[in-house]
Amino acid sequence: MPDPVVDVANLSRHFGAKPALAAVSLSVPRGSVFGLVGENGAGKSTLIKHVLGLWRAETGSVRVFGADPVQAPTEVLARIGYLSEQPDLPGWMRVTELLRYMQAFYPRWDTAYAERLRAQFDLNPGARIKTLSKGQHARLGLIAAEAHRPDLLILDEPSSGLDPIVRRDILEAIIRTVADEGRTVIFSSHLLEEVERVSDDLAMLHHGALRFCAPLASIREQHRRIALRFAQPLAQAPAVSGAIRVDGAGREWTVICDASRIHGPALAQHLDATIVDDSPASLDEIFIAHATSDAALSKADLKVGLYRQR
Repeated sequence: MPDPVVDVANLSRHFGAKPALAAVSLSVPRGSVFGLVGENGAGKSTLIKHVLGLWRAETGSVRVFGADPVQAPTEVLARIGYLSEQPDLPGWMRVTELLRYMQAFYPRWDTAYAERLRAQFDLNPGARIKTLSKGQHARLGLIAAEAHRPDLLILDEPSSGLDPIVRRDILEAIIRTVADEGRTVIFSSHLLEEVERVSDDLAMLHHGALRFCAPLASIREQHRRIALRFAQPLAQAPAVSGAIRVDGAGREWTVICDASRIHGPALAQHLDATIVDDSPASLDEIFIAHATSDAALSKADLKVGLYRQR
């Protein structure tokens, strides 16, 4: 991948004996919306803290704009906008005071753009931050992160607990605009519908390990949902070599698989079953299959098709 904005290679991090990140390698393409998904505790925020240079890599490396964010924090952070689930904004300030305060730190701060966003989000310029609702607080945090037009905007669970209108503002008015201007977004969330709506590329973390990283279109194409019906009820799931997940009961079973490894008609013939449905798996099905699969991915798997990390 030429000139990635973020390049992570074999990054590991432990908290005591527990691995928070396990040899994670991925690259974030310039000008894309890069979705980062995983259940709570999967390692998403830990990875983002390394990208921001808040934590030093135990093993492996992190490069942002070609630089180590720990060694060159001023150079890197000046080009990043960051919004967390709970923006830490000074409650005693008024909205306009915070925006003037933030402007002093960023030479590229766009006052007209900040004001346009403030008006769009219907924020009272004289309101004290401590009186804002959760949704208004999130909108103001987004302005603070975005008004200097950063080359990289990092959103870490930005819409968690917010109403649909605020989530729409974050997803459509900001993320797409940033990508269309050639800038880059890392969007971390456990809300798959939101990630699917805006992402160009998608990575999934599970217990600190990278399960997949690829363009979203490739992920959809590669995963299939094969629904099988058996003549007689089965007491246990049929053995399907290479399946990511097999689920069901009795005569009806569903296989979530990598389409390049499993062919529906051949599988049905092998198991003496009838295909009821053979179609692309939904992102929900893909996520659940990988999150609940006990099968460890082999080194060969990681080199084929979907399971590419670099």
